[in-house]
Amino acid sequence: MIIQSKKVWLADQFVEAQIEVENGKIVNLYEYGTKAVDKDYGSERILPGFIDVHCHGAYGFDTNDADEEGLRHWIKNIVSEGVTALLPTTITQSEEVLTGALKNVAKVVKEGYTGAEIVGIHFEGPYLDMKYKGAQPEQFICKPTVEQFKKYQEAANGMIKYITMATETDEDFALTQYCAEHGVVVSIGHSASTSEQAVRAFAYGARSMTHVYNGMTPFNHRANGLVGAAYRIKSMYGEIICDGNHSTPAALHQFFEAKGPHYGIMVSDALMAKGKPIGSKFLFGGNEIEIYPDGSAHLTSTKGLAGSTLRINDGLRILIEEALVPVDTAINSCTRNPAACLHLEDRKGSIKVGLDADLVVLDRNYQVLETYCMGKAMLAQEA
Repeated sequence: MIIQSKKVWLADQFVEAQIEVENGKIVNLYEYGTKAVDKDYGSERILPGFIDVHCHGAYGFDTNDADEEGLRHWIKNIVSEGVTALLPTTITQSEEVLTGALKNVAKVVKEGYTGAEIVGIHFEGPYLDMKYKGAQPEQFICKPTVEQFKKYQEAANGMIKYITMATETDEDFALTQYCAEHGVVVSIGHSASTSEQAVRAFAYGARSMTHVYNGMTPFNHRANGLVGAAYRIKSMYGEIICDGNHSTPAALHQFFEAKGPHYGIMVSDALMAKGKPIGSKFLFGGNEIEIYPDGSAHLTSTKGLAGSTLRINDGLRILIEEALVPVDTAINSCTRNPAACLHLEDRKGSIKVGLDADLVVLDRNYQVLETYCMGKAMLAQEA
């Protein structure tokens, strides 16, 4: 298969090019018009497929539900927003619930599915701080231990690739170091860590921060907090929810200004409510949430933010058109950067010969015209 466009994202710029795909991989890149093509997208933009490292669910399904068909439905339909790879994300709950959720993802991966690739599991909690827990149920928050994590990883068949934890509660950074040594990205989040403690966690192997600005110690000119550490530690990745609700466009701009083009990661932090009508109510981690008209999810008890319903293609529009983030930085945040953070840059995140043919075609309004997962046109199959 060969597709072409006058705006293919190559080497940090849009160029006129053809992309040849065989067996799910990009095998050749030609000058525009060189060969006969299967699809000509004219001047529509072709980007690497989007990667969401922090997403709890959508369409009425939550990762903690441990429902096979719910997971399959989510993965199949999430391609409608250009996502070609993701990490189903848990929320703090009992050991029984979390074990069931992990086993469910591992089972679906083993048995097969259609849609975006599940490249791992994001284990958010239960090793969090009580003050900055957000919507995470406090009765199940506990101290991190290597022994317990090993049990969770066994249930997941080794698929936990990313963990959010309050590293200041990790005695001697034992679990932080263990995860770093075993290929699990440690992301500091829902944390009361000081900036200085974050520096130490980084030295022990922490690699990212979870939804910067939210669920962490704020920046102050005398106590810099985790937000200050996110600004200062240039080679540490940082997730950020780009819905314009969790952080204003000005705050998004400031984050990427500090982080630069290679270490900011857009995430949806989307809940099971994504794709459901405004006003819908759901249980999230045992707490009731409601969807507001702006698409944000709030706890009905406290009215506090509890997650989002963000579509990644809309997040890209918000970054470029509202937050005025440079185009290359914005595109990297949902393609190259999450791939690099997960050590997947040799397979995903860029349009290069030898990489997976994960591609998304956007029109000028950031609407998804087609999504290719390993070279397969997913939206065309549904039409």
